[in-house]
Amino acid sequence: MELWFTEYHSKDAKMSIRTNKQLHSEQSEFQRIDVFESPEFGRFLTLDGLMMLTEKDEFIYHEMITHVAMASAPEIKNILVIGAGDGGTVRELTRYDTIEHIDMVEIDERVVEVCREYLPQTACKLDDPRVSLHFEDGLKYVRKKENCYDLIIVDSTDPFGPGEGLFTSEFYGNCYNALKENGILVNQHESPYYAEDAKAMQRAHKRIKEFFPICRVYQMHIPTYPSGHWLFGFASKTVDPLDFDADRWNSLGIKTRYYNTELHKGCFAIPNYVKELLDNAT
Repeated sequence: MELWFTEYHSKDAKMSIRTNKQLHSEQSEFQRIDVFESPEFGRFLTLDGLMMLTEKDEFIYHEMITHVAMASAPEIKNILVIGAGDGGTVRELTRYDTIEHIDMVEIDERVVEVCREYLPQTACKLDDPRVSLHFEDGLKYVRKKENCYDLIIVDSTDPFGPGEGLFTSEFYGNCYNALKENGILVNQHESPYYAEDAKAMQRAHKRIKEFFPICRVYQMHIPTYPSGHWLFGFASKTVDPLDFDADRWNSLGIKTRYYNTELHKGCFAIPNYVKELLDNAT
């Protein structure tokens, strides 16, 4: 008998991955947490039945959510990461010796514990001495902060359930206040392809633009996410990601599998249909 994990990307489209076995399943206080093993993608994590990461392609997501900002502003020292319970975003950030401190705020401690046990590939740097873990609501946490961070990365789940509050105007306004003068906000920006995902992307873009004078969107391709076409938002008070020193970043010698400085420039060149969605965001 074959076992398959299936996720609906819309009411009329779905993706299935053949699995060898289910390694873990539980209902935490906030969500259902499952870990599977598959021949094609290795181990993968789902929350409430939605794909969060696979061992095979997680590097794409985690490199692009971190290195674009780090290459754009070499003076980044203090960082807030909201969500990211799998640890992949923290793993990439700890590769920079210049970073002094990372606060990671994850609402569900069980996600971190499960990933430590089953996905050490991503959770391997959560014990770095520069990292402080906070198990609480990111929306409430950021309310208490002002002029604290050089970079905020919102590595959230989709805009419902535990991640719903991380897509509101209140949250983005609090992020603006928590950032320093040259601060940057990078957020998981959903997909532009399927209708419901596109609506969530438009709402997030419109709300971020209410606060940040520089507001751009960049793209990546990740096979196991709906449509494979995924977006991140880059917002800042002063930093334009297209005005960056490629030679400086390349001199760091950080070995990546997806991100490079040529891609840094190109990922902001988005298709016309996405431009239209962003221009018409309501």
